[in-house]
Amino acid sequence: MNSRQRVEAALNHHRPDRVPLDLGATPVSGMQVSSVYALRQALGLDRPGTPVKVVEPYQMLGEIAPDLAARLGVDTVNLPGRTNMFGFANEGWKPWRTFDGTPVLVPAGFNTEPDASGDILMYPAGDRSAPASGRMPKGGFYFDSIVRQPPVDEDRLDPRDNLEDFAPLSDLDLAHCERESRRLRDESDRAIVGSVPGTAFGDIALVPGPWMRRPKGIRDVEEWYVSLAARPDYIRAVFEGQCAIALRNLEAYRQAVGDRISVIFMCGTDLGTQNGPFMSAETYRELHKPFHKRLNDWVHAHTKWKTFKHSCGSILPLIPELVEAGFDILNPVQCSAAGMDAAELKRRFGAEVTFWGGGVDTQRTLPFGRPEEVRAQVRERIATFGPGGGFVFNPIHNVQAGTPVANLLAMYETVRES
Repeated sequence: MNSRQRVEAALNHHRPDRVPLDLGATPVSGMQVSSVYALRQALGLDRPGTPVKVVEPYQMLGEIAPDLAARLGVDTVNLPGRTNMFGFANEGWKPWRTFDGTPVLVPAGFNTEPDASGDILMYPAGDRSAPASGRMPKGGFYFDSIVRQPPVDEDRLDPRDNLEDFAPLSDLDLAHCERESRRLRDESDRAIVGSVPGTAFGDIALVPGPWMRRPKGIRDVEEWYVSLAARPDYIRAVFEGQCAIALRNLEAYRQAVGDRISVIFMCGTDLGTQNGPFMSAETYRELHKPFHKRLNDWVHAHTKWKTFKHSCGSILPLIPELVEAGFDILNPVQCSAAGMDAAELKRRFGAEVTFWGGGVDTQRTLPFGRPEEVRAQVRERIATFGPGGGFVFNPIHNVQAGTPVANLLAMYETVRES
């Protein structure tokens, strides 16, 4: 099988010739740029000091370039949007260094400055005339969103303010997606993963609007979660408006990329904590599920794409709801969270969803274990999730900064041997 056939066989719950491998096809299955740099150096792909591109500056994810993907046997590739989480395009590359000294290339719009404490401030769309929307703490590895919400005035709350995030895809966006999807399809046989803005309802990474110069509405993380219980009608009105825009965008996107993509990243809204769900199944059914189902049903009626749902944490009580909502893929499969036993997940849901992730624990084993412990867990997870298809190997979420290179090599070598 080639890579695309391998991924599509797994997604259709057929046994592929080997377990497919993802790295970097989504913003939740990549690798922090310092770890990408260290891995490239260890594999002899670059001379010391050769910078790596930061393709997603919010999480500081590094580019998984074709040479690295080929060396590791990666079967997937991302179809990126025209702009990133901070609202500027990934173009006009310039040199920069992370706090740990890693040489990187960042886009021209990566327009930062230190504050008095040494933290790095980031500006929406690179516009310093607007308030900073992101902060990388001194010595840190990633940006945190800065909440820019004034005190909530209950009498003036308007759902349309929270809909300013969402707009029809522009002709420029669609031309970019068509061009890049054709290029990726022509240049490799890897399975392409696309995405459409606005298909994630209540994604807390998006609520503060880090790409927006002056966001209005409910933008504070805590206030948003409170609103799920205190202002459900407001949230529902936001989701209704968002869903209408997303349906139009899905149709326009389908016309631009057709069936050149295999998977569409639909939703990154986290529903779980380490010990249990953020919300009850009843709240999910009332607020989120109708809109998830509406979009998933459209995708399944009009395309061959498989729909991808990301949620960290302990979400076992919600998985039946996600299956009914029409999601084909569950990521990152956080087996370290309460109730998320790998064998039980495969037994109960392995015929209904594809597990994309769960290949090794990124909280303990991969960053802090020994290489032989990494190898053992990778073998165990492939033996658990792999039979009968329905599994794409990826660690649990992005590979973090500071992960020992020996452990990364052990992980990818074991996948290749399995």
